[in-house]
Amino acid sequence: MAKCEVCDNEYDKSFEVSRGGERHTFDSFECAIHSMAPSCAHCGCKVVGHGVEASGKIFCCANCARQSGTRELRDRA
Repeated sequence: MAKCEVCDNEYDKSFEVSRGGERHTFDSFECAIHSMAPSCAHCGCKVVGHGVEASGKIFCCANCARQSGTRELRDRA
């Protein structure tokens, strides 16, 4: 059994995620998201979907980007 790097739980159904040559072990998607998902530059929530990016910053939505001064991004209508 592998140990989750976030919560230290030893779990027989743990899994690995590889990014940029680094391997990470988790016992749940919740822990993987907590550890690896970027945070919105405006509200701080974890960006689980695609999000939007402007000026090198990641936002959860165009509204948060606008609140931070980025005007060119729009949510889908």
